Order: sequence, then C-alpha cells, then structure tokens
Amino acid sequence: MNGMRIPSKPDLVTPEWLTARLNASGAPGTVTDIRAHPVGTGQMGENARFELVGEGPLPTTLVGKFPSTSDLSRQLAVAVNNYAREVFFYSHLAHTVEIQSPRCFAAEFDPESHDFVLILEDLAPGVQIEQMSECSTDEAALALEALAKLHGPRWGDPSLADIPLLATLHMEGQATSPYQAFLEAFRHRYEARLEPGELAIAEAFAKVQNAYANINAPRTIIHIDYRLDNMMFGGPHPLTVFDWQSVNHGHALQDVSYFLGTSVSSERRAHEERALLKHYLDVLSSFEVRLGWNECWQLYRHFAPAGLNMSVLVSTLVGETERGNDMFLAMAKRSIAMCEDLETMSLLLKSA
Repeated sequence: MNGMRIPSKPDLVTPEWLTARLNASGAPGTVTDIRAHPVGTGQMGENARFELVGEGPLPTTLVGKFPSTSDLSRQLAVAVNNYAREVFFYSHLAHTVEIQSPRCFAAEFDPESHDFVLILEDLAPGVQIEQMSECSTDEAALALEALAKLHGPRWGDPSLADIPLLATLHMEGQATSPYQAFLEAFRHRYEARLEPGELAIAEAFAKVQNAYANINAPRTIIHIDYRLDNMMFGGPHPLTVFDWQSVNHGHALQDVSYFLGTSVSSERRAHEERALLKHYLDVLSSFEVRLGWNECWQLYRHFAPAGLNMSVLVSTLVGETERGNDMFLAMAKRSIAMCEDLETMSLLLKSA
C-alpha cells in the first residue's frame, strides 16, 4: 500500500492517496481537492460520491465504498467475509466473467481489521429501481442476460472450489440451519404484517433445509444477492451490477430464482417467468453450457425460497431501519408467493 493506511471512511480519502490509486490503475492526472457526499442505502457498507478537482483527464466523480458504520452490520460482514469477498471479486474475478460491473480504480483490504476501500466508476445518470417496486419485463430480460454472462464463463470450473473465500455461506448438513435459528426473530418482527398462510410456508421451509442445501446441481460464480438494489440501469452501460459482497461458488439457478422472486411483482413473474427463463438459457448456451429445459425448470422451482432465505437470515442481523424492514418484508412475501405458485415445498419434501 506504499506506506499509506487504508482509508476506511470517506473523510480519510486524501487527494494524494486517490491520485496514486488512479495513476496505478491507468487513469492519468492529479487530484488536488475532493468533496464527498453520502450516497445509497446499503445495509452492509457505506457509500460516498466524490467530486474531484485537479489537473489532467480525471473522472469528474467517483464512488467510494467503505465498511458499515453500524456495529451490528459490520460484525455480520466480518463474520461471513463480506468485505474480503467483494475486494476479491474486483481484484481476481471481475475480468474472468462477462457481466458488467463498475470499473474499479482501487480495491484494498486489511485481513486483520477487515477495513477496506473500493473506488469505483460513478454510474450516474443511471437509474436504480426501488426494491419495493419492480422492473419491467424488458428490464428483467436484460438482468437475466447479464446473469448468464456471469454464470457462463466459469460454468463447472473446478478451480473455483479451491478458493476459500468462495466457500458456501450456508452450513450444509448441520442439525440446526441458520434459517431455523433466525426464523423466530424474523417472525417476531414481521408476524403482524404476514398472512397466516405466508407464515405457514416460512415455517415449512425450515423443515426442508437439508433438501434445499444439499442438491447436485451445476456450480459456477454466483452473486447471491442479485436484485434491483444492486443494479443500475442506463448511465455508462445498459446495466451494471454491483455489491459483490456475497460472491460465491454456488448453484446458478439460485441467482435466477432469487432475482425473479424478489424484483418483479408476483403477478408479472408468474406470467413471464417461463419466457424469461428460456431467454436466460439461450444466452447461457452461447458459452457452450448445456442445461436442458426440464432440469432448468426443476432447479428454478427448487430455489424459489432464495429470497425468503435471505430475508430471514439477514433482516434481524443488520442495523434495523424502516426502509430495511419494508424491503425484507417485500422480498419475503414475493418469494413466498413464488414458492406457493411453483409448489416448491412439495418438491423439497419429496427430495428430503
């Protein structure tokens, strides 16, 4: 790090540090002044937009990402190596896949303190769709096309299993799954806003955790939190995907089910999901991936609880906010509706 400490907060980023990082990444110029403004609503990290003043062909603005200022959120991020994973993605994985992620000018991580910093291209004037809203069918198709460009290039790559940071986030084969451990806290927080039938499906999923986790299915690089809050439509690129804190070596269809189960309305998803899934398969085939429709559809049904699973695991662990509560509840409800439509609990019970 050339003797410079990692600037783990926006106000620690100096013109000298930023100049050195930009120059090392191939961006010429000298930064003489920086103005920082908070941006985004991240649950696990803090973001800032930097306005740059200086000499040479500098970017006008950049975005910095830093550890969360919430002790609870930071503790969770450290426990599951979120910060290390994201820095690893930009440093070692981004160039090996074809999904569009932000250009990264600096990615640094301290394994002892878990301090980190990412300096990324500003995606303005792109549009981030509100997670509690939904994307259009065309936007969903674009997102699934991008997802195939993430999954396809490293599909079945055995070397991914040898990367410790890409180890699975859930504890397979444990007597009590993380989902079971946190379901009671989730129910306590949201019970008044869930219908009895929705709670019944959430509880039924707790009984089929081993069947959900232990499945012989294609593995590749997956995002895990692939949803609207982590996407920018338009701006420098048609679609850019960010927040790679949970990047993993896992099952491809988990990302697909998670996205369609959290980022479009239940009605639109039920009407369009087969056509959208076929579009994903078409793009995936361009990477010489052979995944038949029947297998794909069964895996899609299998992973329908992905949004519910994430909501239960994370909602009571990160710092609580009104928006966060509304977001996790919306994700859970849509995911539960997907499970009901696709009869996923019956499918998992048969394989338990």
